[in-house]
Amino acid sequence: MSHESTPAVSAPQGIDPRGPRVGAGITALLLAVTLLLGSSEAALWVLTVIALSFLLGTLRGAQGTWQGWVFKTFVQPRLGPTAEREDPRPPRFAQGVGFVITGVGVVLGFTVSLVAVPIAAALALVAAVLNAAFGLCLGCEMYLLIRRFAPAR
Repeated sequence: MSHESTPAVSAPQGIDPRGPRVGAGITALLLAVTLLLGSSEAALWVLTVIALSFLLGTLRGAQGTWQGWVFKTFVQPRLGPTAEREDPRPPRFAQGVGFVITGVGVVLGFTVSLVAVPIAAALALVAAVLNAAFGLCLGCEMYLLIRRFAPAR
C-alpha cells in the first residue's frame, strides 16, 4: 500500500508589492476629494465608488481592482519588472478593512446623516496615505497580528 503525502498548503503566488501602494495612492486621492466635498450627496457617491472598489478588492484581491488594472497597464510597464513579491492575502484582508470602514460611512450616509461620509473618508484616508507614502499597510499588519495570535489548526 502506498501512502501519498498530502501536499502542504502554500501561500498563493506573490504579487508585485508596488501595485497595492499605487492603488492606495489612487484611493487616497479619491478620499481627499470626498473630504473636500464634505457632508454632501456628491461626497456620498464618491465614497460609494470607493467602497465598491474595496469590495472588489476583497473579492478578487488588490490586483483584481480597477486600481490594480491602472497599475498593471500604465505604471508597471514604466517601472519594469521586480523580483520582489508579497503574499496577496494581507492586502486582500486590508481591502476588506477598507470596505468595512467606507461601507459603514456609505450606509450611515444614506440612512442617518451625511456627516458620517467625511468621517469614514478621513479614517480610510489615514490608512491609504500611510500605505501609499510609507509602505505601511495597516490592514496588512492587522492580518499578520490576527494570524500570529489565532489558535493553531
